[in-house]
Parts: sequence; structure tokens; C-alpha cells
Amino acid sequence: MLVKAIVPRGYCKGVVRAINIAKKASDLDGPIYILGMIVHNQYIVNALEELGIHTIDHKGKTRLELLDDIDKGTVIITAHGAGEDVFVKAQKKGLNVIDASCLDVIKTHDLIKEKLENGYDILYIGKHGHPEAEGAISINKEHIHLITNKDDFNKIDKDRKYVITNQTTMSLYDVYDLCEYAKEILPYVEIEKETCTATKVRQEAIQNMDEDIDIVFIVGDPHSNNTKKLASIAGKNKEVYMIDSVQELNINVLKGKKKAGVSSGASTPTYLTHQVIEFLKQFNENDSSTYQKPVFDKTQII
Repeated sequence: MLVKAIVPRGYCKGVVRAINIAKKASDLDGPIYILGMIVHNQYIVNALEELGIHTIDHKGKTRLELLDDIDKGTVIITAHGAGEDVFVKAQKKGLNVIDASCLDVIKTHDLIKEKLENGYDILYIGKHGHPEAEGAISINKEHIHLITNKDDFNKIDKDRKYVITNQTTMSLYDVYDLCEYAKEILPYVEIEKETCTATKVRQEAIQNMDEDIDIVFIVGDPHSNNTKKLASIAGKNKEVYMIDSVQELNINVLKGKKKAGVSSGASTPTYLTHQVIEFLKQFNENDSSTYQKPVFDKTQII
């Protein structure tokens, strides 16, 4: 089968940095915890567990609430960042805090704080319940407003002075549409788009993929917002499947297809994406011997 490995794809610098910080922390004495998934990929969470680094994550609980489950040792802040209240609470509990926040997330937090000091309210385009959005909004819940769609603009005072920024993993096309709409209805608004470069170039590569590709596989964890955005963009004009590994690939969808495109989210291990690419390259629907999927080796994840 013909395969187009779409580039760039896979790990971004923030994910690499967070994983390396966590691996280094595994040498510390005492229990080590991560406050939520270090990055949104269960394979990485499992690999870190093998190193003795425990992920504390309960659906519906904020980072601040998750701290209630940790009484001693080291706590790692994930790549998604966290609000100042999380750091303060952890330090008051006597925990050793290691910050693995993505530098792009920290940059957005600094921008928000600067604009708040200058009298602006913040319109933050993001996903409800996402840890990155949670951390940003916790900076000032009164003056930072989560925008998930156009209807959310109806909940704000349109006469205030606003700055728009966004979760770094959002679709750049969705952010653009919401910003353009805001400029139409708000008399005082500044735009500070904060979609990270890694997210932007990956989304553009998907948008501009070869026209003769007739099926697309996006490799990544269903928790990953940036992975889901890649699949959403690809799905506008291609048949697309989001899979967490080659083991999840359905052979039946390949039948009758000539060329596959493959990309992956910014938190997807290279090993997993490579397995998908290599399997598709050797696949021949007329030869059942090519249907056998490769063995998974967990030692290759991080």
C-alpha cells in the first residue's frame, strides 16, 4: 500500500521536555506523583508507572482537588500547566513540586497576567474541562471567560475591554473563526493568538495533504485535544480514523484503498506511529499474510 507519512507529526518540544523531566525525577527518594496525565497519552502514563511515577487522575476533579490525594513526596505539574493556587496548596502540604509545564503554556499565562494588570478582561478560547484551560482560567476566574463557541459571547458584557487568547492545542481554524466573530460584535477587543507553533504546523500539514490520499490515520490518545483536532481537520474532506496504535487499526477499512496518510498528535510516541506506517507499507489486501500486526514492545515508548 502506498503511504504518505505526513510531516511534521508526533512529539512536540513541550512533550519531550515533560517526559524527560519526569524520567529524571524517577531517581528521587520518596513517592513521586503526577497531577493528572503528564501528557495526554495512556502509553506514556503506563511507561512512567513502570518507573515508579504514579499518575493521580480522577475524572471531574480539578488539579487543586487532585492534590487532596497526595500527602508526601514529590508532585509533578503536567505539561498542561496549572494555576498558582495549585502550586501554593502543594507547597503548603510540604510537597516537593516539579514544574513540567510546557513553555508555550507558561507564555500564555504571562500574557494573561500582563493584560489583566492593564485593565483588560480575557476571553480564553478553549475546551471546557481541559487541564490547560483550567489552569489559565484559575489565574482570575472573575475576569477570564471561557469561550467554547459563538454562543459564549452572549454571556459577557460587550462594553468591556477584552483580549482574546486561547488554549495552545486548539484548532487554528476554529480560533480564527471565533476571533473574526468577536471583532464583529465587540467594540473593544485585541487578538493574541497563542496556538503553539507545533500545533499550527501539524494542522496545516493535514489541511494541505496530498489530494490522492483516500484514507487517513491519526495516531493518538482519545484524551488528546490536539490529536482530535487533527482528525477533525482531516475529516472535512477525507475518510479518517483516529487510532491509539496499530492494534486498533481495522483491516476492513483498508480494502479498496490505494494510498493512506498517517499523522499523529503531539503527545504520541514515535514508536506507535512508526508501527502504523510500517504496517501500512507492507499491507496488500490480496495477501492475507500481510494482515498480521506487529508485536507491541512497551520498552520502546519512552
